[in-house]
Amino acid sequence: MTRRKPLGTFVHARSGDKGGDANIGLWVDQSTKADERIAWLTKFISPDRIKELIPEAAELDVEVYPLPNLGAVNVVIRGLLGDGVAASTRFDPQAKALAEWLRSRHVSITENLL
Repeated sequence: MTRRKPLGTFVHARSGDKGGDANIGLWVDQSTKADERIAWLTKFISPDRIKELIPEAAELDVEVYPLPNLGAVNVVIRGLLGDGVAASTRFDPQAKALAEWLRSRHVSITENLL
């Protein structure tokens, strides 16, 4: 059984920029069900999933780097910020709020992880 909940229910995140690319680090709360949550996160987050959750990345190159020993995943979205902070027309030109916006997106989570 799954429930629609915000990704941030047990996933933490931090984001920023490197030139025109946005970088997002995601990691799970490991205070309970650590192994199950890590397995879920590293399987759940994929380039296609990021493009689904962040629609403006749909036509961009998205790279996902699973870091299971850290209970984390690193995501790089190439070109999301155009030519970089100084040239970006985005509301969040440094992608500082991108992680929190991603955490607010509702996803299907199996009840055993909650």
